[in-house]
Amino acid sequence: MQIEEGAIVNGKVTGLTDFGAFVELENGKTGMIHISEVAPTYVKDIREHLSVGQTVQAKVLSVSPEGKISLSIKKLSAAEAQPAPRAAQRPRQQRKSAPQVWNGPKSTAPAAGEKQSFEDMMARFKQVSDEKITDLKRSGDSKRGSPGYSRRSSK
Repeated sequence: MQIEEGAIVNGKVTGLTDFGAFVELENGKTGMIHISEVAPTYVKDIREHLSVGQTVQAKVLSVSPEGKISLSIKKLSAAEAQPAPRAAQRPRQQRKSAPQVWNGPKSTAPAAGEKQSFEDMMARFKQVSDEKITDLKRSGDSKRGSPGYSRRSSK
């Protein structure tokens, strides 16, 4: 029996280490389950989840050219779990939008149909940009304290 990536295999745990478990597969080959692939939650001690002699079912993650077989119990259980229908899932929480810092004039655009020269448009753009930058600096200074003043005493 040829072992392919993505196949589901059965085997018996033959050894446990701090980094994973060695599993003897049905065809006599040995694969390894890394500790991060044992359970969907954090595994501090693999011995809490697996024991020597235990029969396990796992998904083949990869087979190296040298014949090393990487297995995962976590990916198998994730594949078996059927996703809930979209309607049954909780609705996503709406993200809070970033606070609006600049509260200058909303519309400084000319009236519809009014022609402006390029210089007038650039002057208006520069003015609005300067106002925004000033407001942003003022907002940042209030959060960090005024520049040049230290909260620590100079002693």
